[in-house]
Amino acid sequence: MKTLAAAKFKAQCLKLIDEVAQSREPIVITKRGKPLAKLVPFNSNKKRTEKPLKGVATYIGDIISPIDEDWEATQSTRH
Repeated sequence: MKTLAAAKFKAQCLKLIDEVAQSREPIVITKRGKPLAKLVPFNSNKKRTEKPLKGVATYIGDIISPIDEDWEATQSTRH
């Protein structure tokens, strides 16, 4: 994986974006030798589903209708 100093990335940003888009190889951007960010190609081929949380959560009963049980709301005595 290619690494590049932040100052050089700033000077060549648009060219590097095109390069990553074409080569599909990420570039690690460093500052003072430490990794700071990674420029990666956009992946538009991800499979999208209509129900991404299907099977993750379950519910029991009717979650839309009002509660049938009698209950009292308490009022706060703070002023």
